[in-house]
Amino acid sequence: MTLSASPESSPSARTAAGTRTEHTHRTAPGEGSGDGPPQPGLRRSMNSRHLVMIAMGGVIGSGLFLSSGYTISQAGPLGAVLAYLVGAFVVYLVMACLGELAVAYPVSGAFHIYASRNIGPATGFATAWLYWLTWAVALGSEFTACGLLMQRWFPSVSVWVWCVVFAAVVFGVNAVSARFFGETEFWFSLVKVIAVVALIVLGGAALAGFHPMADGGHHPFLLENFDTPGGLFPHGFSGVMITVLAAFYAFSGSELIGVAAGETADPATAIPKALRVTVIRLLIFFVGAIGVIAATIPYDKVGLDESPFVTVFSSIGVPYAADVMNFVIITALLSAGNSGLYSCARMLFSLSEEGQAPKRLRKVTTRGIPLTALAVSMLGGAASLVSSVAAPQTVYLVLVSIAGFAAVGVWMSIAASQFFHRRRFLRDGGDLGSLAYRTPFYPVVPVLAFALCLISLIGIALDPGQVAALYFGVPFVAGCYLYYWLRYGRRPRVGATV
Repeated sequence: MTLSASPESSPSARTAAGTRTEHTHRTAPGEGSGDGPPQPGLRRSMNSRHLVMIAMGGVIGSGLFLSSGYTISQAGPLGAVLAYLVGAFVVYLVMACLGELAVAYPVSGAFHIYASRNIGPATGFATAWLYWLTWAVALGSEFTACGLLMQRWFPSVSVWVWCVVFAAVVFGVNAVSARFFGETEFWFSLVKVIAVVALIVLGGAALAGFHPMADGGHHPFLLENFDTPGGLFPHGFSGVMITVLAAFYAFSGSELIGVAAGETADPATAIPKALRVTVIRLLIFFVGAIGVIAATIPYDKVGLDESPFVTVFSSIGVPYAADVMNFVIITALLSAGNSGLYSCARMLFSLSEEGQAPKRLRKVTTRGIPLTALAVSMLGGAASLVSSVAAPQTVYLVLVSIAGFAAVGVWMSIAASQFFHRRRFLRDGGDLGSLAYRTPFYPVVPVLAFALCLISLIGIALDPGQVAALYFGVPFVAGCYLYYWLRYGRRPRVGATV
């Protein structure tokens, strides 16, 4: 992609109060009301209900329904629960940082705007492309997973055929309007939320002895399967540390609330509410579901050949559970892909608004949809999809690792952005009471969030199955910095158009 720029000010570089800012933005006292207008061409048509389900839609997907089996097999039952608890804790820390930033800068660019304003424009540029990569790669894995699951009913139809069909559906939903996307995502997400609740309730009832196992064999009682022949951690505690990255990937998508801030009505009220609800629900749904799966299925019998959800429902004898759950999981994956394509398009739109991507990407339809950015993002997902169809049983885990690296990198930028945002705010004489939302326990929360994310990235070097994320992710980030410095220079740059 060829990028060019001219020294014109960017229309997207605006504060919550609606005044123009630049990459050298200094947070002014009182900033953070979150009442600014949407970016040119976008419409504030979504509310907290949409935000919560968009975040849930981005999170509850292949990470929980498919790769949770890999997590349990590698870390053991207790280790998997601990890994997801750590992931949930980090999500809370990151969301606490995101809340203050999203209210202060309620724009579609989200993370790269935060980083550009508070860390540096090169970091913002790298963050934007890293996040775009997160979902471009995830799109390929979601569509590939859908195709694999459809082979249960249509074994003679190639995986790539289903990938094309589902890609067309997701693109169509995103191309109508932001409001239509929000409503569609709400119902998509509701289907899988019901499925997760059903797994926790019915699986928990079976573990408590209220229902026999379908095959009439051994019936695990409560946490019996947590005591494995290899001990509580059959692969050692290092197995737990390694799988934390997989848990992080499972939670990636919760930050979508920030991306949607630019199209949210009353962001100062809607964003904090959505963040609180999202964190609580994710903790209950993920840890509860992982606990039930780990307690029901022996850790050495769960993997990627079948969704753990299908295995659990089949083992407790729920009629037609496998087919029903297959449908639910496909819906969940489409939902995650739907949210992912939305975020990809908005990130490219915002980059164009900042003068860091071709100006064609900022063009919107009469309904406020950046259609060109949407199409380019889908092409990125298609490139990922092609490689996954060529080797679905091996490439899938690599895709999870790459997307996990990108997601954690973006979380690190959110934590660092909040740290510098608050420090600058206080240095300029700002009154904390004037903030519509403020991150608690500053500076502990952003520093701890950044440190835990960094540790997780270092830890993947110990896992041969995930180390490819470092081989790809680190050079990609370095390339983004190098390109920015060569193209725009290392000095703070005024927003420009292409």
